[in-house]
Amino acid sequence: MERFVIVLPEKARGEDEGFMVELIAGKMMMTDGVNLMRLGSVIEPRPLKGWGYTYYEVTGTSQAMSTLMAPPEGAPMVEAFVSGKPLKVRYNSRLPIVVYAPKGFEIKYRIWKASDTTETAEKE
Repeated sequence: MERFVIVLPEKARGEDEGFMVELIAGKMMMTDGVNLMRLGSVIEPRPLKGWGYTYYEVTGTSQAMSTLMAPPEGAPMVEAFVSGKPLKVRYNSRLPIVVYAPKGFEIKYRIWKASDTTETAEKE
């Protein structure tokens, strides 16, 4: 296993409530550029006993699944990032996000921001 650490940009207490972090575990692989590919891996939260802290672990298989469309004859292979099921976690800039993944995996992340406005649902 390899350890990855994500340190988020600092946000004031209360300001971080409208944000989420999406964790994406995957690896660079050669693909045909036509079929959709996905790994059989997931990211699971794990409690660090006695510390009240959560870390994350990539589990499952690193084998790729693919749709079965025939690529055009002579189409070149393309290197692409193939990922498993992503996980969204609460944004907290006061603690780093620690992810353990099998060797050969990469951890990517993106920050999601909620809209400043809310909409009212219609009654039916």
